[in-house]
Amino acid sequence: MEVGEGRNSTTVTWFILVGFSEFPKLTVFLFSIFLGIYLMTVFWNLGLIVLIKMDSHLHTPMYYFLNKLAFLDICYVSSTAPKMLFDFFQEFKSITFWGCTMQYFFFSCFGLSESCLLAAMAYDRYAAICSPLLYTVIMSPALCLQMVVGSCITGTFGSFVQLCGLLQLHFCGPNVINHFFCDMHQMMMLSCSDTFFVQVVLSVLTVIYGLASALVITISYGYIIASILKVSSAKGRSKAFNTCASHLTTVTLFYGSSTFVYLYPSSDDSLSQSKLASVVYTVVIPMLNPLIYSLRNKEIKDALDRWKKKMFS
Repeated sequence: MEVGEGRNSTTVTWFILVGFSEFPKLTVFLFSIFLGIYLMTVFWNLGLIVLIKMDSHLHTPMYYFLNKLAFLDICYVSSTAPKMLFDFFQEFKSITFWGCTMQYFFFSCFGLSESCLLAAMAYDRYAAICSPLLYTVIMSPALCLQMVVGSCITGTFGSFVQLCGLLQLHFCGPNVINHFFCDMHQMMMLSCSDTFFVQVVLSVLTVIYGLASALVITISYGYIIASILKVSSAKGRSKAFNTCASHLTTVTLFYGSSTFVYLYPSSDDSLSQSKLASVVYTVVIPMLNPLIYSLRNKEIKDALDRWKKKMFS
């Protein structure tokens, strides 16, 4: 920390990330687990991106969005995981103030963009199930591009607003963040400034982004369920449901874990649970997404079989 000019207080220029230091005996084990998860996340998502790009059978709106989701997942996990892994064997787990704010900016940017993209993917599933004959007309390449670009711009804007609020806060100590990354709520707890305005801004953004995305997803799946129930054959209903099951699983995991973190009371007893839930939605879910979309997806399996035949023929 250094003394701020014209002030009798000190200005924090760096923070200490506690990480998982409460488990010193598990350092090597946790490092190995998280390194494995991070490498698998990058490998599996890159593999999915390459497969979708290479196979012409997957050049449809659904896989176009899945391609972008895989890219966002790589960016999302890379905003926190490398620093977390680096800190495991550091006695002094420090990060500069600007490094901390930038880490949160990119973490929030990719997270909000993914939230918007999941809503766009729900609309895509609605168009595929409820209007199959007009699907390619409704989900035109231009509209798909607009949805992806709109998701990224919207996510960046929301993150920028949070960054502006964060930069208005003054930090004069303590400077210990009880987390493995620079979480906004943890940083506000350390601020010497009045955080009421920033909390209001965060609440408004949560309502706008969280409820808007949830509303789009809920309405889309309401129409989807109604359409599936109208299908006469059990086989037809099963096929229609399977096209949505992967996306619904991803949405449930992403929103479920993040909701637990941000709505659970911030008490000392809940810090471990909150940190564990944060691991789920920042590290584990990006790894699971390509598996969720691949294991029960016949088109992905067929594309893999075609790729294997080309490689070994």
